[in-house]
Amino acid sequence: MLTKADDFPIHQTAEPIAYSGTDRNFYDRYFFNGYSRSSDVFFAAALGVYPHLNIMDAAFSVIVDGVQHNLHASRFLNMERMDTFVGPISVDVVEPLQVLRIRVADNEHGVKADVTFRGRAPALKEPRFTRRQGARTLMDVTRLTQNGTWEGWIEVKGKRIDVKADDFLGTRDRSWGVRPIGAADPQPHVPPMEFQFFWLWAPLNFDDRISLFHVNDDEHGEPWNLSGVVCPLGADAKSQEMDRVSYEIAYHSGSRHAKSCSIFFEDRKGAKTQIDLTPRFNFYMMGIGYSHPEWNHGAHRGDNALGYEEFRLADIKTYAPPYLHIQALSDAVMTLPDGSKREGRGILEQLIIGPHAPSGFKDVLDSAK
Repeated sequence: MLTKADDFPIHQTAEPIAYSGTDRNFYDRYFFNGYSRSSDVFFAAALGVYPHLNIMDAAFSVIVDGVQHNLHASRFLNMERMDTFVGPISVDVVEPLQVLRIRVADNEHGVKADVTFRGRAPALKEPRFTRRQGARTLMDVTRLTQNGTWEGWIEVKGKRIDVKADDFLGTRDRSWGVRPIGAADPQPHVPPMEFQFFWLWAPLNFDDRISLFHVNDDEHGEPWNLSGVVCPLGADAKSQEMDRVSYEIAYHSGSRHAKSCSIFFEDRKGAKTQIDLTPRFNFYMMGIGYSHPEWNHGAHRGDNALGYEEFRLADIKTYAPPYLHIQALSDAVMTLPDGSKREGRGILEQLIIGPHAPSGFKDVLDSAK
C-alpha cells in the first residue's frame, strides 16, 4: 500500500513506508514537556503512531492552579503516518531537529493551545535501548532528546496563559522501535517471569548549558542502559559524553517516588560534576497515556474518540498505578569541577516496578521505609 510518505526519500527497506517490519508492537512517537521558570505551570504532550495496529493517538495535559487537566484523543491511522493530527491535537515539524509546533484546537473540554518548541541545544541520540524478557523482545528503541524553549499560548477553562520563550523551558523526545503497546499479549511468557523495570530520566536546563541523564537498572542495581551528557547552548554545540555516570536517590517514606536525587558525572580526564535535584511536584504520566487504564498507548478506542479527566495534585495520596509513573518538576544545582555552581530546572522521570536491591525493594510495589 502506497501512502504520502512514499513520495519522500526516507525508505529503509524495500517495503512501502506503511509497513514497519513484522513486530505488531512497532511504534513511532513524539513527546514534549514544558514548564515556567516560576514552576506555576507545567504541560506535556504526546502523539503516537502504531502502524500494525492502524491507530494513532495523542494527548495534551496541563497543570495550572494545582490541577492536572488531561485531554486524550485516538483515531484510526488509515496507514497515513504523515498526517500527524488526532482530533483537536496536532504536531507539526516546522524545522527538523530544531522547531516543532503543537496545536490543540477548540474542543468541548476547554483545553486549547498553540505552542512552538525551539531547541536550545542539538537533538542528541541516546544509546539504543534493547531489553529482552526471556526469549521475547520487551524493548528495542532508538530515541533522541532535545532541550529548548516554548512560546505561544495555552487556555484552560477560559484562563489564558501566555507562553514566552524567556520564561518557558522544556524537553522533547522522539522515539521509535518496539515496546509494549495496545492490548497485552493473551499468552504470557512461560514459565512466568516477574516483571521488573527501573527507570530514571533527568533532562535539565541551565542558563548556559543543558544536561541529560538516564538509567535503566536490573533488579540487582546493575545498569543495562546508562548515559550522562553535558552540552553548551547552540544548534551546532558539541556535547560531552561522560565516561562515568552514577546516582543516589532517597525516597519519600511509603512510596517509590524520590525525595531527592544526586547525579554524578566524571569525564575521561577525571573531572567530576555533581547535580543535585529537589522535586517540587509530580506530573502524572497517565495524563498523556502512560499506563492509563483506558487511554493507554495504542488502545483501541474507536475512530475519532476524545476523552478528558482532571484531578487536584493534592488529592493523589498513592503511588500505585496509574499514579506510579511520574515526572517530578525539580530544582537543579550543578556543581562543576572547579567548584562553581549553576542553578537550573528540569524533571526527574521515575518508573520503578519490581525488585531493586539498592533501593531495598523486594516485591512488585513494596514501598520505601
